[in-house]
Amino acid sequence: MTTVPETDPAPFDGFHPMFRENPYPAYAKARAASAFSPFDLGPIPVTVVTRYEAAASILQSTDWGHGYTAGISPFRPGVKAEDVPASFLAMDPPDHTRLRALVSKAFTPRMVGGLRPGIEALVTSLIDAGLDAGEMDIVGDLARPVSVAVMCELLGVPQEDASMMGGWGRAMARGTDPDFMLTAEEIENRVRANTDFGAYFKDLIALRRANPTGDLVSLLADVEEQGDRLTEKEMLDILALLMVAGVETTVNLIGNGVLALLRNPDQLALLRERPELAEYAGDEMLRYDPPVHFTIRVALNDTTVVGREFTRGSGAVVLMASAGRDESVFPEADRFDITRYAGATPARRNLGFGLGLHYCLGAPLAKMEAEAEIRELVTRAPKLALADDNLTYLTSLAHRGVTALPLTLA
Repeated sequence: MTTVPETDPAPFDGFHPMFRENPYPAYAKARAASAFSPFDLGPIPVTVVTRYEAAASILQSTDWGHGYTAGISPFRPGVKAEDVPASFLAMDPPDHTRLRALVSKAFTPRMVGGLRPGIEALVTSLIDAGLDAGEMDIVGDLARPVSVAVMCELLGVPQEDASMMGGWGRAMARGTDPDFMLTAEEIENRVRANTDFGAYFKDLIALRRANPTGDLVSLLADVEEQGDRLTEKEMLDILALLMVAGVETTVNLIGNGVLALLRNPDQLALLRERPELAEYAGDEMLRYDPPVHFTIRVALNDTTVVGREFTRGSGAVVLMASAGRDESVFPEADRFDITRYAGATPARRNLGFGLGLHYCLGAPLAKMEAEAEIRELVTRAPKLALADDNLTYLTSLAHRGVTALPLTLA
């Protein structure tokens, strides 16, 4: 068990913009000092959780949640769950249990598996275009078009509306950072995107209730358990969550993963030699440089985590990106190794898609997209290289990714 010092270390500063390109040394410094670092968020105690065991414990514990229903969240004081965008993600049991059970009936492995042929065909066509041009932006020309097209197909949105959907998704994703980390313009963009997104899907929900077509919106409108159905508000929140998590997270997973391969040419060569490792490479990418660096939790009860006591209402920033580099759990944690999750004794589960009650429902779809794109890219583009190493990262703290990843393919 991790030993916790009697006094707190220095306040956590790993979110400073100077660390945006590479926050991992700052995470390592905090992690070496303690599993817990104080974070300045006003009068209510907030702690950054840096080590794997503590992070996993919080994510799996029913003593921790989001606190909006009880009105005890220090991250958005006084805000209720119904006022939080994509509040399905922000709910605690029993509301979360009810909604997840209903949504799971529609978000089945069969539905996800049925998307594979279309994903592979689209990936092939986009990489064909990149090979013809001799260059490709992995973010803008591959990962984002595939993720938006897949989500539109899943939801039953016409492909001609894909660009509009993508714009709303980016604004909503930026808005998932706590409000104190956002500019007034970003909050306004989030509100506008949620309003426009809601108006669009209200019309689509009404259309699908009258004429179901087998897409996810139709299935969500139809799901029922013991006489319980989703309300329109609940459906809109779930759809917004799917657009953010299903697109933005997947785009960043693929961008970060391809960049890791390019910066570790031995692993790129190994994947070319053994393309079957693409199935396992996604888990290592989620551990090494995850698309979401942290999530927030609130103590719903007085509780203890690996020796540290927390009172009800205390906030925790669970830093999954630091937990994934915890040397006590992952040997040579700073080394990118696509075989880490292959074989008979894979590494400990990464926290990139969360853990426990809020584990990402769309994880299988995201990993399917990543596997298809990375396998096709590395096997068909033998001269893959960065066109420009001067990369710009997203300003979001929670979402980790580059704004563009230009490559030469020939």
